[in-house]
Order: sequence, then structure tokens, then C-alpha cells
Amino acid sequence: MSTFETREVINLQRRRFLRSTVATVAATQLGIFASAEAQSARTNSTAIPATKPGTHTSFASLKQINAGLLNVGYAEAGPASGPAVILLHGWPYDIHSFVDVAPLLAAKGYRVIVPYLRGYGTTRFLSSTTMRNAQQSLVGLDIIALMDALNIQKAIVGGFDWGARTADVMAVLWPERCKAIVSVSGYLISSPAGNQAPLPPEPAFLFWYQYYFATPQGKAGYAKYLNQFNKFIWHQASPKWNFDDATYNRTADSFNNPDHVDIVMHDYRWRLGLADGERKYDDFEKRLAALPAITVPAITMEGDSNGAIHGPSTAYRNKFSGKYDYRLITGGVGHNLPQEAPQAFAQAIIDVGGF
Repeated sequence: MSTFETREVINLQRRRFLRSTVATVAATQLGIFASAEAQSARTNSTAIPATKPGTHTSFASLKQINAGLLNVGYAEAGPASGPAVILLHGWPYDIHSFVDVAPLLAAKGYRVIVPYLRGYGTTRFLSSTTMRNAQQSLVGLDIIALMDALNIQKAIVGGFDWGARTADVMAVLWPERCKAIVSVSGYLISSPAGNQAPLPPEPAFLFWYQYYFATPQGKAGYAKYLNQFNKFIWHQASPKWNFDDATYNRTADSFNNPDHVDIVMHDYRWRLGLADGERKYDDFEKRLAALPAITVPAITMEGDSNGAIHGPSTAYRNKFSGKYDYRLITGGVGHNLPQEAPQAFAQAIIDVGGF
């Protein structure tokens, strides 16, 4: 969370804790909210067909490739000659967040690439001496290296959580590589210095795991209770998503990566200024710390039941200076929007490509 959002986030969480319904009723009457089905209702040939979440349970093609500092595991769907789309997951999730999205886009002729981020699944560091670093610019650089390895010059980039942050970072640092982006929860670029502002109890409560991870006990606890911990986060972040054990377990396999715990700890400690990044990325981070506007075409999205801390769209609207749209997806959709509302997410990818 960046500093310019702090006040709006605080106000949002206070309203949530008070369970106020006034704003929701008013917005509904004004036609601001749209259901996942309504968002996907298109009359042209780019319309995504109605899709039930959980229709698919696996990817047809899983591959590995050396890219930058990593040997990256990724799923691929669609024709190799199609326009490229790169879909990025967050924590504690994996490529299965897009298991229903990828075939929808592939059927429309897109080349869809869904990588495991560093510390997840079959992605591995090429060297044991490489720092297990998860600062925001470097995760973005991972995806640029992957694009280079796959001979992809330009792509639509979409994601949520860490993946949305990475899409935002790529759009700022390498706009020439991003045709457009879809970013769930909006503008997520921040800096350790910008995250020093203390929060009142309500929003701080939703960030409890960040403070837990700042301690040795937190790291040990995460490692010991990994699956219980992450399943708990799924319930917190998507309180109305009735996922089953099989759905969770497919993703939980990706947490067995030998670098997973170290990467997660570094990500959240770095955000709070409790862990150093690497000096060779300082110029990137300095540019990001200025919170520059994103100039490429963009769609931001939000689920109406997102239990993770997030700012309202008004907090970051001025951070998108190119062609832009915002979509609120209703129906109990939580933080893992692509998996909970794949039709709406896939439609956003197609639509932003036409901006």
C-alpha cells in the first residue's frame, strides 16, 4: 500500500468494520456496481461465454525455461502466433488462479503465459548464491526476462495481489513492453519509506500477517503451519468464496518450493523497511518510490467481497493517465478475482487490448 492511499484505506476499513450499507445502496441505485455477468455481457465477437468458476482443474501444457536468474515454470495455452497475454498470481496463490481464464483467452486466439513467480511451484533459482530477494522491481524484471526468453516483445499483463503490483511496476519501468494492463485492486506500487506511516487498529488488523512475518517466530510459524496458514488467508481474503479442499490443495503444492518461505518473508519485510534489497536495483526503486502515473491503457478491478486491505478506486484514479476503466465485480467475489470470476477477468483482458 502506498502512502497516498493511506487515508482512503483507513476510511474504507472503518466503514467495513462498522458494516455500513449506505454507500453500497447508493452506489447500486446509481448503477455504479456491475455483476460479473453484466460486465461480460458483450454483443460483439470478443464476448467471453458464460463460464462457471472451477470448470477446469489443470493446464494442458506446463513448461520450463531459463530466464534471467531463474528457471521458470509456466503454463501456456493458445496459438504461439497469437497476441501475448501474461497472467501473474499473488500470495498465497499460484498459476491455478488462472486455470479457467487461460482457456477462455486461448479460445479467442491469444497466446497465454502463466508463470510461477519466484518462490512458487517449479520455478527455481539457477544459482544457490543468488539472494532470495522479492523487492518489487526485481519481480517485475523476472517477467521481462521471461518475455525475452520466450521472444515476446510486448504483452497484455494482468494480475492480482503480487501479480497486480508487478503489472503496475512493469507498466512504469518498461511501458514499451506492456500493450496494456489489468490490475486487480488498482495501483499497488509503494516503497519501504512510504509504508512507514502507522495505521489505526482496524486496517492494521487486516495486515496482521505482515507484522507477524517481521519476527523470527513468524517465519518459523509460517514454515511449520504453511498450509493451515495459507488456507486461513484464503478465507480472510475471500470470505464468500466456497472453495473445496481439492481446489486449495492444487495450489498448496506450489508452496513446497524450497525458496517459498524465504521469498515471502523478504517480500513483506522489505515492504516495511525491515530487510534490504539489492543496491543494483536502487535506481528502479527510486523511480517507483515517486509513485509515477501509469501511461499504458489499463483496467482496474475489484471484487465486492475482497477481505484483503485495499483502497477505493478514487484513491488511485489519478495514477492512470492513459485510457482507463474501472470495474467492480459483485456477487461475493473476493481477493482471488481471476479464479472466483474468470469470465469477468478474461473479458477485461480482451477489452483492455482494444483500448
